[in-house]
Order: sequence, then structure tokens, then C-alpha cells
Amino acid sequence: MTKDQKNEVIELLKEKFTQYNNFYITDTEALTVAQVSKLRRTCFDKQVEMKVAKNTLIRKALESLDSEKYAGIYDSLHNVTALMFSENPKEPAMIITSFRKGSNTEKPVLKAAFINGDVYTGNENLKALTQIKSKNELIGEVIGLLQSPAKRVIAALLHHHEQKAEGTAVVAEVIEAAPEAPVAEAPAADAPAEA
Repeated sequence: MTKDQKNEVIELLKEKFTQYNNFYITDTEALTVAQVSKLRRTCFDKQVEMKVAKNTLIRKALESLDSEKYAGIYDSLHNVTALMFSENPKEPAMIITSFRKGSNTEKPVLKAAFINGDVYTGNENLKALTQIKSKNELIGEVIGLLQSPAKRVIAALLHHHEQKAEGTAVVAEVIEAAPEAPVAEAPAADAPAEA
């Protein structure tokens, strides 16, 4: 690979690291060409971009962007590395888990994940990463929580209004059904009291 080609790869990687807040670093060593093709196809179907690059080029791209921000990732750059870029923070973890089950293999291995500024290193974090909630899921939950009390208040008001309407109707029926009773006149205030 010439120096120009390396610089081109570094620029492409920098663009991807800037574009996505979430990316996974995986070890795909020992996967067959057919398995890698299947993994790429699955990533494509789930809107996850998969790129294979040399570790030194990945490191140079990250260091040129912000060496401190990505410092926790550098130790993970060894063996064959495939990067997975995604808008959804848990989608690559779901793909890896599903791929392993379907292929009956332990690869790809999660080396590290960069999720919205947080670094997760090691394959033992894969299960936790499958349970991360996406931004849309969190927004949906918050909206649901906000709507729940409002729904209860509206339901209570409607119930109260219905009861009041039923109560008014019952009172009206009772008044209509009651016979006309003579109304006793109240004693006049000026009348002398009898002794």
C-alpha cells in the first residue's frame, strides 16, 4: 500500500468516526470469506457500515481526530480488525450475537465499542450492549411515562363528569316522579308569637 493509499484510508476512516457516535471494533480473524460476506450482508441489511482496515491506520485516524477521546480504544487494535459503524448503539451487538448463533462460532469477537463517548472493552460487554436503549426507545418511554398520568387524569375527569351527568338525570327523574306536595308557607317574620 502506497503512502497516498494509506492517507486515503485514514481520511475515509476519519470521516466515518466523525459521522457516527457509535462504532464497534471486532476481531474477525479465522472467519472464512463466505462468513465475512454473510456478516457484511447482514450489516448492510441493518444499516450498519462494516469496514476492514489495518490497526495502524485506524489508530492514526483516531489520534488525528482526538487522541484523548479515543485513548481507551488503542489497546484493542490488534489482530484482524473489522469496524462496525451505526446510528443505533446496540445494532452491531445484536448482529454479532445473532451471527454467532447462526454460524455456531465465537467470532466475531468484540474488542471494544465506542458508544456516545463511552468506551466498552472486552467481549464480556457484548450482552450488556445488546440491552442498550436507542435514543428513539428512550424518547418513547419518556413519552409513555408523561402520557400515563395525563391519561389517568382525563379518565378520572370523564368518569366524574359521567357520574355527575347520571346523578343529575336521577335527581331529575325523582323530581318528575314526586307528587305535587303543597308547599307550607313559612310564618311571617312580623307575626306575633302565640304564647
